[in-house]
Amino acid sequence: MEALRIISDEHKNFWRIAVTLEQVAGELDAGGAVDPEFFRSVFDYIEQFADHAHHLKEDDHLFRLMRLRSAEAVPLIEALEQDHRLASEHLVQLRAELAQAGTGRQGALAASLRDYAKRLKNHITTEETEAMPLARRLLAESDWAEIDARFSDNQDPVFGEQARAEFRELYHRVVSLAPESVGLGGHSSGALDRSAAPAVGDLLLKVSGLESSYGRIKALKGLNLEVRRGETVALVGANGAGKTTFLRTLSGVQPMGAGQLWFDGEDISRLRSDRRMRRGICQSPEGRQVFGPLSIEDNLLLGAYTQPRQQVPEDLEKVYSMFPILKEKCKLPAGTLSGGQQQMLAIGRALMGRPKLLLLDEPSMGLAPLLVEEVFNVVKALKRQGMTIILAEQNAFAALAIADRGYVLETGEITLTGSGQELIRNEKVRAAYLGM
Repeated sequence: MEALRIISDEHKNFWRIAVTLEQVAGELDAGGAVDPEFFRSVFDYIEQFADHAHHLKEDDHLFRLMRLRSAEAVPLIEALEQDHRLASEHLVQLRAELAQAGTGRQGALAASLRDYAKRLKNHITTEETEAMPLARRLLAESDWAEIDARFSDNQDPVFGEQARAEFRELYHRVVSLAPESVGLGGHSSGALDRSAAPAVGDLLLKVSGLESSYGRIKALKGLNLEVRRGETVALVGANGAGKTTFLRTLSGVQPMGAGQLWFDGEDISRLRSDRRMRRGICQSPEGRQVFGPLSIEDNLLLGAYTQPRQQVPEDLEKVYSMFPILKEKCKLPAGTLSGGQQQMLAIGRALMGRPKLLLLDEPSMGLAPLLVEEVFNVVKALKRQGMTIILAEQNAFAALAIADRGYVLETGEITLTGSGQELIRNEKVRAAYLGM
């Protein structure tokens, strides 16, 4: 049932869009400014991705076969197809009200945004809780083979690689233009809130009693730590607290003296670093450590050395879409890049390994404030895409502000843990690391 997985993945993005529209509507009601470019990017994404692709896939393949197999499905399918037909009309109305919003009619736009978001959420909820379970019950194995073949057709103009690349580019544009106060996927609630923290049992990494030493000096003193799938976990502390040692030990570069590491259900405590990378632990190291004489593209290709060759060109384009400056300079030596650009290259190189867990070690170190902001925007974008991240940072406020949870490290020991916002409000953390 690959088709249902694809539909659910697309629903995740639509749900985040709906949440964002609701929050932007609230800002408009409070007197916030209208950003036409942001709204146009959202409407373009919905029109091309939802109205011209997602709806067609469901109508022509999934819903058609459900209708054929059972009269029981007909009322539900007809209601969902009617939603699909009306969606384009509602989008035309939104575009018209956006054109009028600059003349003082922000209230009408805000009300329509809320109405559209409500309709979209209700539609997704109906598909997930009623249509998809009914499809699983009604359709035969041969039906699913036909549906999955169509949904996975790389030559089809609706389903193919080029179309999916265009959709990714559109979504990244929406993300990059979203108001900072909003951020895609935040603050919503409900059973279908795809941006919520993963279930407690969905552990990707469990660290127990981890110790590591440099000669006689014990740098890590029995660390216990957990990371769930999709989380961004901040590791904050002063210089020398053990943050880099922890990440190096986790990736296998630094030997561990005691303890146990469980990753994705497997004990990796005795695995070499290259084996850990093949399992999906990829690191952007402190100080960037790019290969200066090699070209930017060769640096990126080195990050993909464990991956199947046929997927590398697509991954390279993903990195270039995230960091356009790297594409512009891809044939130049990496050593010619500025510090901020080298940091982008280091992150891009780690992403080429298709990480299940991305380790970012002091990504803001040595960068000017504007570049620090740019790097953290990249981390936010990766977080919104569902990447699991451990972020080790001296810039405690910036790290905790975007983290789901955080750990405070002092001289090789974890002294505090909690959600990012809890640690920001903690008086000890504020005094020691935030200068408050």
